[in-house]
Amino acid sequence: QVQLVESGGGLVQAGGSLRLSCVASGGSFSSYVMGWFRQAPGKEREFLSSISWSGELLSYSDSVKGRFTSSRDNAKNAVYLQLNSLKSEDTAVYYCAARTGRLLLSTASDYYYWGQGTQVTVSS
Repeated sequence: QVQLVESGGGLVQAGGSLRLSCVASGGSFSSYVMGWFRQAPGKEREFLSSISWSGELLSYSDSVKGRFTSSRDNAKNAVYLQLNSLKSEDTAVYYCAARTGRLLLSTASDYYYWGQGTQVTVSS
């Protein structure tokens, strides 16, 4: 069983940046594909990015490509999401998630383990 804990959210002005972290425990972190999702009030959970075991393969949604960057440090059991050029529509709860296998999938139901989320609020 993997436990995931996100941190790094907060209140930021439009155009600003944040770096989200997700630390895993209780599992073999380096064997998991890690994903980032977000959910705004009244909306479905939205895929943002996924990263392979090694960190060499990455996938992003069109809505964040070029603004958000995912990375991981297997020695620290951590995955990160750098959020740049933030917009008010980026306001949401951000979640990290883990899945076994090799595929960089974008559907929430394909991920087995989830963190509790961290709130990101972008003021305009």
